[in-house]
Amino acid sequence: MPRISVLVNTYNHERFIAQALSSVAEQDFPSTEIETIVVDDGSTDATPEIVRRYLPAVQYIRKSNGGQVSALHEGVARSSGDIVAFLDGDDWWTKDKISTVISFFNKYQSIAAVGHGFYEVEEQGLVRRAVVLDSEYHLSFETATEARFAASVRTFGGTSKLAVRRQALNRALPIPTELPFFDNFLFFQAIAISGAILLPQALCYYRLHLGNLYASDARNEDRLRRKYNLELGLVKHLPRRLASFGVSDEIVSAVLESDQIDSDRLRLLLDGGKPWNTYRVESAHFRNAYSNPDLGYRLFKCFVLFLTLLMPPKIFYSLRHWYSERNLRRIRERIVRAPMASPNIVTGRKS
Repeated sequence: MPRISVLVNTYNHERFIAQALSSVAEQDFPSTEIETIVVDDGSTDATPEIVRRYLPAVQYIRKSNGGQVSALHEGVARSSGDIVAFLDGDDWWTKDKISTVISFFNKYQSIAAVGHGFYEVEEQGLVRRAVVLDSEYHLSFETATEARFAASVRTFGGTSKLAVRRQALNRALPIPTELPFFDNFLFFQAIAISGAILLPQALCYYRLHLGNLYASDARNEDRLRRKYNLELGLVKHLPRRLASFGVSDEIVSAVLESDQIDSDRLRLLLDGGKPWNTYRVESAHFRNAYSNPDLGYRLFKCFVLFLTLLMPPKIFYSLRHWYSERNLRRIRERIVRAPMASPNIVTGRKS
């Protein structure tokens, strides 16, 4: 069995870090084959005291605050495992997370990375729903279609769901320090190096809370600006890195289509712009996101595009958020049909 390094990045997770570390300690995998490294990015709460309760079973690195990417570099430099798995300090794993992931690395000897489904949970740990794929998926950048598909399922290669072979990780580093998060940048490179596999099982619990740096129920400008910087950073830095692995310009464009659209959307929402800018971005999204929409949805989309020309971008995207927040899409779906150009992602309550 290969030795696995677990890199736990944490910042002010005093309410959650014990559950994260306990979930690693309770894995149904030999503890002698697990190396746990906690990188504390300058917490100002009780996180350090809680982590020290787990010594010497874990290695503890405390550093000045510098962001998730700097924490990654610190942790990798101290790790020694053949496989490196990542865990945010506010999430936790199922007991069979490591054994399942390792079994697939053993099954597919050349694969660079493994991702999987997850449970979405509320701040206090109550499971809202399971978010899983309908089957096992193998990802590559061999064609533009496969590249777009891989980009559409990136959420299953997010931090607490991602494990990477050491050889691929070494080739993918360093991560540009201006990026607020490393997972997308690392996941896409792993696919370019030798492919990735996504498992249908839900093997971690992804917590939504007000302090979450990327996703939560709260919608504020700081979080949106952070997401905008991530999308912008991917568009800026990833093409050159993928090209170094022999990925063609056509494939790179396919990988980053959704990021370009998302960054344009966020720029218009945050900084404003002209109505025709909104029209252009939403037209591109419609072309990329849907496959074989029926006539009814095409007419619905024409109406939406007409609205983009009648109001400033900030108002349009605020209205779009209001529509999404109230789940009015379910009413539209009863009337018109527009299949997403993505895999079958299954959501539902944990059984």
